[in-house]
Amino acid sequence: MPGTVRRAEAAFDVVCLVASLGGVTAYCELLASLPRTFPAALIVVQHRPVRESDQFVEVLDFYSTLPVRLLRHGDLLTAGQVHVVPAGRRAAFTSAGDVLLHHGDSRRVADAVLASAAAAFGPRLLAAVLTGQLDDGALGTRHVRGAGGRVLAQDTATAKASGMPSAATATGCVDFVLPLPVLAHALVGLVMVPGAAGLMRVSLPPWAAVIPPAAADTAVEEDAS
Repeated sequence: MPGTVRRAEAAFDVVCLVASLGGVTAYCELLASLPRTFPAALIVVQHRPVRESDQFVEVLDFYSTLPVRLLRHGDLLTAGQVHVVPAGRRAAFTSAGDVLLHHGDSRRVADAVLASAAAAFGPRLLAAVLTGQLDDGALGTRHVRGAGGRVLAQDTATAKASGMPSAATATGCVDFVLPLPVLAHALVGLVMVPGAAGLMRVSLPPWAAVIPPAAADTAVEEDAS
Protein backbone atom coordinates (compact mmCIF):
# COMPACT_ATOMS: atom_id res chain seq x y z
CA MET A 1 0.00 0.00 0.00
CA PRO A 2 1.12 3.56 -0.58
CA GLY A 3 3.27 5.31 1.98
CA THR A 4 3.74 9.01 1.39
CA VAL A 5 0.56 9.45 -0.64
CA ARG A 6 -1.70 8.08 2.09
CA ARG A 7 -4.03 10.12 4.31
CA ALA A 8 -5.72 8.34 7.17
CA GLU A 9 -9.16 9.84 6.49
CA ALA A 10 -9.32 8.69 2.87
CA ALA A 11 -10.74 5.30 1.87
CA PHE A 12 -8.52 5.34 -1.23
CA ASP A 13 -5.02 6.74 -1.60
CA VAL A 14 -5.02 6.99 -5.41
CA VAL A 15 -7.71 7.76 -7.99
CA CYS A 16 -6.78 6.96 -11.60
CA LEU A 17 -8.87 8.51 -14.39
CA VAL A 18 -8.51 7.44 -18.04
CA ALA A 19 -10.07 8.92 -21.18
CA SER A 20 -9.61 9.58 -24.88
CA LEU A 21 -12.00 11.32 -27.31
CA GLY A 22 -14.06 13.85 -25.35
CA GLY A 23 -11.82 13.49 -22.33
CA VAL A 24 -10.71 17.11 -22.08
CA THR A 25 -14.27 18.33 -21.59
CA ALA A 26 -15.08 15.46 -19.22
CA TYR A 27 -12.00 16.10 -17.10
CA CYS A 28 -12.71 19.83 -16.84
CA GLU A 29 -16.24 19.15 -15.59
CA LEU A 30 -15.18 16.41 -13.20
CA LEU A 31 -12.19 18.22 -11.66
CA ALA A 32 -14.25 21.37 -11.17
CA SER A 33 -16.68 19.30 -9.06
CA LEU A 34 -14.12 17.97 -6.58
CA PRO A 35 -13.69 19.79 -3.26
CA ARG A 36 -10.40 21.52 -2.46
CA THR A 37 -10.05 19.10 0.46
CA PHE A 38 -10.13 15.98 -1.76
CA PRO A 39 -7.50 13.84 -0.03
CA ALA A 40 -6.42 11.30 -2.65
CA ALA A 41 -3.72 11.64 -5.30
CA LEU A 42 -5.27 11.75 -8.78
CA ILE A 43 -3.65 10.33 -11.91
CA VAL A 44 -5.01 11.56 -15.27
CA VAL A 45 -4.48 9.66 -18.52
CA GLN A 46 -5.61 11.35 -21.74
CA HIS A 47 -4.92 10.05 -25.25
CA ARG A 48 -3.36 12.93 -27.20
CA PRO A 49 -0.56 13.43 -29.72
CA VAL A 50 2.92 14.46 -28.64
CA ARG A 51 3.35 18.17 -29.35
CA GLU A 52 6.10 20.67 -28.66
CA SER A 53 3.59 22.70 -26.64
CA ASP A 54 1.09 20.60 -24.64
CA GLN A 55 -1.59 22.87 -23.17
CA PHE A 56 -3.61 20.05 -21.65
CA VAL A 57 -2.22 20.65 -18.16
CA GLU A 58 -2.92 24.40 -18.35
CA VAL A 59 -6.52 23.76 -19.45
CA LEU A 60 -7.15 21.34 -16.58
CA ASP A 61 -5.49 23.68 -14.09
CA PHE A 62 -7.85 26.49 -15.12
CA TYR A 63 -10.93 24.42 -14.20
CA SER A 64 -9.62 22.19 -11.41
CA THR A 65 -10.13 22.98 -7.74
CA LEU A 66 -6.92 21.03 -7.05
CA PRO A 67 -3.38 21.83 -8.26
CA VAL A 68 -2.50 20.16 -11.58
CA ARG A 69 1.01 19.16 -12.62
CA LEU A 70 2.65 17.15 -15.38
CA LEU A 71 4.27 13.95 -14.12
CA ARG A 72 8.03 13.60 -14.46
CA HIS A 73 10.23 10.56 -14.07
CA GLY A 74 11.13 10.13 -10.42
CA ASP A 75 8.21 12.18 -9.07
CA LEU A 76 6.30 11.11 -5.98
CA LEU A 77 2.49 11.01 -6.04
CA THR A 78 1.11 13.64 -3.68
CA ALA A 79 -2.27 13.58 -1.93
CA GLY A 80 -4.66 16.29 -3.06
CA GLN A 81 -2.93 16.88 -6.41
CA VAL A 82 -3.79 16.01 -10.01
CA HIS A 83 -0.90 14.26 -11.79
CA VAL A 84 -1.10 14.22 -15.61
CA VAL A 85 0.69 11.47 -17.53
CA PRO A 86 2.67 13.10 -20.40
CA ALA A 87 1.59 12.45 -23.99
CA GLY A 88 3.31 9.45 -25.53
CA ARG A 89 4.36 8.08 -22.13
CA ARG A 90 3.09 5.38 -19.81
CA ALA A 91 3.51 5.70 -16.08
CA ALA A 92 4.48 2.94 -13.68
CA PHE A 93 4.36 3.17 -9.90
CA THR A 94 5.95 1.72 -6.80
CA SER A 95 3.94 1.01 -3.66
CA ALA A 96 5.50 4.11 -2.06
CA GLY A 97 4.09 6.31 -4.85
CA ASP A 98 7.27 6.77 -6.88
CA VAL A 99 6.67 7.41 -10.59
CA LEU A 100 8.58 5.86 -13.49
CA LEU A 101 7.88 7.06 -17.04
CA HIS A 102 8.45 4.97 -20.16
CA HIS A 103 7.74 5.53 -23.85
CA GLY A 104 4.50 3.89 -24.87
CA ASP A 105 1.73 3.63 -27.44
CA SER A 106 -0.50 6.65 -26.79
CA ARG A 107 -3.55 4.64 -27.91
CA ARG A 108 -3.03 1.88 -25.30
CA VAL A 109 -1.55 3.76 -22.35
CA ALA A 110 -4.59 3.44 -20.05
CA ASP A 111 -4.26 -0.35 -19.72
CA ALA A 112 -0.58 -0.11 -18.75
CA VAL A 113 -1.13 2.69 -16.23
CA LEU A 114 -4.09 0.96 -14.59
CA ALA A 115 -2.23 -2.37 -14.40
CA SER A 116 0.78 -0.76 -12.74
CA ALA A 117 -1.36 1.25 -10.32
CA ALA A 118 -3.30 -1.91 -9.40
CA ALA A 119 -0.08 -3.79 -8.67
CA ALA A 120 1.27 -0.90 -6.58
CA PHE A 121 -1.82 0.20 -4.63
CA GLY A 122 -4.18 -2.80 -4.61
CA PRO A 123 -7.42 -2.16 -2.68
CA ARG A 124 -6.41 1.48 -2.06
CA LEU A 125 -6.93 2.28 -5.78
CA LEU A 126 -10.13 3.73 -7.25
CA ALA A 127 -10.29 3.99 -11.04
CA ALA A 128 -12.72 5.53 -13.52
CA VAL A 129 -12.96 4.89 -17.26
CA LEU A 130 -14.36 7.91 -19.07
CA THR A 131 -15.30 8.78 -22.64
CA GLY A 132 -13.14 7.43 -25.46
CA GLN A 133 -12.99 5.29 -28.57
CA LEU A 134 -11.72 1.72 -28.87
CA ASP A 135 -11.20 -0.39 -25.71
CA ASP A 136 -8.15 0.98 -23.88
CA GLY A 137 -8.79 0.63 -20.15
CA ALA A 138 -10.76 -2.63 -20.32
CA LEU A 139 -7.73 -4.82 -19.55
CA GLY A 140 -6.65 -2.38 -16.87
CA THR A 141 -10.10 -2.59 -15.30
CA ARG A 142 -9.59 -6.33 -14.85
CA HIS A 143 -6.26 -5.66 -13.14
CA VAL A 144 -7.80 -3.13 -10.75
CA ARG A 145 -10.62 -5.41 -9.62
CA GLY A 146 -8.28 -8.39 -9.42
CA ALA A 147 -6.07 -6.44 -7.01
CA GLY A 148 -9.05 -5.49 -4.83
CA GLY A 149 -9.53 -1.96 -6.17
CA ARG A 150 -12.77 -0.39 -7.37
CA VAL A 151 -13.81 0.85 -10.83
CA LEU A 152 -16.39 3.33 -12.09
CA ALA A 153 -17.35 3.91 -15.73
CA GLN A 154 -19.00 6.88 -17.40
CA ASP A 155 -22.54 6.30 -18.67
CA THR A 156 -22.26 6.34 -22.46
CA ALA A 157 -25.30 8.62 -22.67
CA THR A 158 -23.07 11.39 -21.27
CA ALA A 159 -19.91 10.36 -23.19
CA LYS A 160 -18.75 11.79 -26.51
CA ALA A 161 -17.38 8.34 -27.41
CA SER A 162 -18.72 5.10 -25.95
CA GLY A 163 -15.91 2.66 -26.77
CA MET A 164 -13.76 2.87 -23.63
CA PRO A 165 -16.51 2.88 -20.97
CA SER A 166 -18.50 0.23 -22.85
CA ALA A 167 -15.48 -2.07 -23.14
CA ALA A 168 -14.67 -1.65 -19.46
CA THR A 169 -18.26 -2.39 -18.45
CA ALA A 170 -18.33 -5.49 -20.67
CA THR A 171 -15.59 -7.07 -18.53
CA GLY A 172 -18.01 -7.33 -15.61
CA CYS A 173 -15.40 -5.61 -13.42
CA VAL A 174 -17.03 -2.17 -13.15
CA ASP A 175 -18.74 -1.37 -9.85
CA PHE A 176 -20.99 1.43 -11.09
CA VAL A 177 -21.86 3.00 -14.46
CA LEU A 178 -22.76 6.64 -13.82
CA PRO A 179 -23.48 9.87 -15.71
CA LEU A 180 -20.50 12.19 -15.51
CA PRO A 181 -21.95 14.62 -12.90
CA VAL A 182 -22.96 11.70 -10.66
CA LEU A 183 -19.60 10.01 -11.20
CA ALA A 184 -17.84 13.08 -9.80
CA HIS A 185 -20.01 12.92 -6.67
CA ALA A 186 -19.36 9.17 -6.40
CA LEU A 187 -15.61 9.80 -6.33
CA VAL A 188 -16.08 12.21 -3.46
CA GLY A 189 -18.39 9.85 -1.57
CA LEU A 190 -16.26 6.76 -1.99
CA VAL A 191 -13.03 8.51 -1.04
CA MET A 192 -14.19 10.90 1.68
CA VAL A 193 -17.39 9.65 3.35
CA PRO A 194 -16.58 7.27 6.23
CA GLY A 195 -17.92 3.80 5.53
CA ALA A 196 -19.19 4.61 2.03
CA ALA A 197 -16.61 2.44 0.26
CA GLY A 198 -17.73 -0.57 2.29
CA LEU A 199 -21.44 0.06 1.87
CA MET A 200 -21.15 0.71 -1.89
CA ARG A 201 -19.45 -2.60 -2.65
CA VAL A 202 -20.65 -4.60 -5.64
CA SER A 203 -20.02 -8.33 -6.03
CA LEU A 204 -18.43 -9.48 -9.27
CA PRO A 205 -20.59 -11.56 -11.61
CA PRO A 206 -19.37 -15.15 -11.96
CA TRP A 207 -18.31 -14.56 -15.58
CA ALA A 208 -16.06 -11.57 -14.80
CA ALA A 209 -12.44 -12.37 -15.71
CA VAL A 210 -10.34 -10.49 -13.15
CA ILE A 211 -6.54 -10.54 -13.25
CA PRO A 212 -5.15 -11.42 -9.79
CA PRO A 213 -2.27 -9.45 -8.26
CA ALA A 214 0.43 -12.06 -9.03
CA ALA A 215 -0.48 -11.99 -12.71
CA ALA A 216 -0.67 -8.21 -12.60
CA ASP A 217 2.84 -7.99 -11.13
CA THR A 218 4.15 -10.26 -13.90
CA ALA A 219 2.41 -8.22 -16.59
CA VAL A 220 3.84 -4.98 -15.27
CA GLU A 221 7.36 -6.44 -15.06
CA GLU A 222 7.13 -7.73 -18.64
CA ASP A 223 5.76 -4.38 -19.81
CA ALA A 224 8.69 -2.56 -18.20
CA SER A 225 11.30 -4.86 -19.70
